[in-house]
Amino acid sequence: MNIETIRKDFPILSRTIYGKYPLIYLDNGATTQKPLCVLDAMREEYLNVNANVHRGVHYLSQQATDLHEAARERVRGFINAGSTREIIFTRGTTESINLVASSFTEAYMHEGDEVIVSEMEHHSNIVPWQLQARRSGIKVRVIPMSDDGVLDLQAFEGLFSERTRLVSVTHVSNVLGTVNPVKDIVAIAHRHGVPCMIDGAQSAPHIRIDVRDLDCDFFAFSGHKMYGPTGIGVLYGKEKYLSAMPPYQGGGEMIGTVSFENTTFADLPYKFEAGTPDYIATHGLAQAIDYMESIGMENIEKHERELTRYALEQMQTVPGMRIFGPLDAERRDAVISFLVGDIHHLDMGTLLDRLGIAVRTGHHCAEPLMHRLGINGTVRASFALYNTKEEVDSLVNGIKRVAAMF
Repeated sequence: MNIETIRKDFPILSRTIYGKYPLIYLDNGATTQKPLCVLDAMREEYLNVNANVHRGVHYLSQQATDLHEAARERVRGFINAGSTREIIFTRGTTESINLVASSFTEAYMHEGDEVIVSEMEHHSNIVPWQLQARRSGIKVRVIPMSDDGVLDLQAFEGLFSERTRLVSVTHVSNVLGTVNPVKDIVAIAHRHGVPCMIDGAQSAPHIRIDVRDLDCDFFAFSGHKMYGPTGIGVLYGKEKYLSAMPPYQGGGEMIGTVSFENTTFADLPYKFEAGTPDYIATHGLAQAIDYMESIGMENIEKHERELTRYALEQMQTVPGMRIFGPLDAERRDAVISFLVGDIHHLDMGTLLDRLGIAVRTGHHCAEPLMHRLGINGTVRASFALYNTKEEVDSLVNGIKRVAAMF
């Protein structure tokens, strides 16, 4: 893959920061930049095909509906789901997990039943279950991890009880970069007769996803982390579970019939898609998937793995450097969280920004993980298909320059 050619698809990468430094964008774990083809496709639909989907008999509505449902099929193929009935459009990973937490709990769980999560989860895979614990009396159990950020699968086995109803874990930690062995985790859960949900927000942009090979029961991801628009995401769910789960929200689109005496609900996937969908964003997401696959997911993974390996090597030359998570690039994805000496993460991030280097600082919506590590935050550099070794060199030089100030 030709990185310089790819970078031309992202005009924002040619920006100058503070009128002095070229932008080095290393905050891709929070959101990626968008290629021109995605922006052009969305603009084209707004200009020429803008009409509400599904409910109109006129030409524009039918054309918009076709694009919207083509996007659903595109997503289905991207993750190798068995049917578009198993593809639910949401606003993102967070809403997807909240949907499962609400509807799965209502359908399958009672007071005292348990859900298993891990110590490295994003708040989006903790707080929804805590809300259900308050409302329904369910319990949250936690898989511990080692000091180098690897889940303890033996301890995981020991967490199952006759009350365990669901396992919900991240595929890739947004802090540690740890690539969890989710296929093994799903298999362990299934041996205990328990379904498994995977948070794929940090894996879908980087790794080829095959939900049927993983055999996961639910999989969630976000468009804005994979070169698509904000406000659009996906929940994949096995049809046997989605069919039994009640709607997450009520309103238009998700109904069969409505009277003041009774309401029936639409078939999958529409039962879970109340209201007007963001049909422009679904088209943008489909274009983003097309873009990624035109480059090749295997090529993206190889490039980012090499970049991560190089960054790990170079960053360890910085005196006082502490990198959190596995130091083996084969066990982590394109995320590196770090601290240098006693420099506060906010100070490091702020001063790197003055050099044109965009990184993320703070607890990264993973406060329980920070408590486990005994820190209150890190600096996080996260890579994408358009990042280069030269940018890694600039990051390392910037870190050294900031460190020298302290």
